[in-house]
Amino acid sequence: MNIAIAADHGGYELKEALKTHYQNLKMADLGTYDAESVDYPDMAQKMAHAVLSKMADLGILICGTGIGISIAANRFKGIRAALIYSQDAARLAKEHNNANVLVFGGRTMAVDDVIKYIDTFMQSTYQGGRHQRRLDKLDNME
Repeated sequence: MNIAIAADHGGYELKEALKTHYQNLKMADLGTYDAESVDYPDMAQKMAHAVLSKMADLGILICGTGIGISIAANRFKGIRAALIYSQDAARLAKEHNNANVLVFGGRTMAVDDVIKYIDTFMQSTYQGGRHQRRLDKLDNME
């Protein structure tokens, strides 16, 4: 699995911790590369292009709370960015929503919790069926 990770300045520290923890996985760092202020919509756009172009199978986005960057990412047709806050949310984001971008709050979440959430997501399987019908509707919304 190819994973891309990106953050604004509010998520920079968490991004770096996740890169260290998951160093055995192929993970492309799309930025930011330091704690200087950047705009989260720019990071979300880089991620959307990486996922939609199939450069990455899964994206991880981080901003201060995860809210702004998830809103920005979900503006792109085909992106299903899920703000993950529990193991149940992580599991259901995969099983029901087949999320292709996981979103976290760098200022609101602990590294150990985020690692648990990512692991739970990666161990889960999309269920398809009635859930696919709903995803198809999302792709046809204007």
